[in-house]
Amino acid sequence: MAGRPAQTSAQMGRSGVVRFLHIAPRGFLPMRAVSSVTLIAGRGIEGDRYMISEGFYSHRRLEDQQITLFEFETLVALKRDAKVDLGPEEHRRNVTVEGVPLNHLVGRRFWLGETLLEATRLTEPCRHLEKVTGKAIAKHLINRAGLYCKILDGGIVRVGDTVRNAP
Repeated sequence: MAGRPAQTSAQMGRSGVVRFLHIAPRGFLPMRAVSSVTLIAGRGIEGDRYMISEGFYSHRRLEDQQITLFEFETLVALKRDAKVDLGPEEHRRNVTVEGVPLNHLVGRRFWLGETLLEATRLTEPCRHLEKVTGKAIAKHLINRAGLYCKILDGGIVRVGDTVRNAP
């Protein structure tokens, strides 16, 4: 329709799904796959490095870094386009989702299972990720390295939960 911007699938109300959940108690430790996580509003993920201040990040901790998401489709594209096999535990983000274009969620609120999040900004690819994985991938993750979010309403998120728009 003329004069109206095209809608993304996220804006049209389609939902995605949580494929993988990962946490780590310290920044350089391997990510551990879990079937569920508990999100604490305004703080982070129970037992994760960022909530307990053992993460690898600048000393200027921002409140919008309470949880991070990553697109499963990016893992597929990395393998197809760059011949890089990156597992969901290797990208260092907490939640891997499928069917959700994360870049389109910036500035929006959405439900992740029973929890309410606000997408604040895209994450940047970092050399720490290359150091930990031993894979030269930062250049392939520009504009697709993940999404930082604030936790507005906490609760439990499980593998298989839906990701959907909030009103």
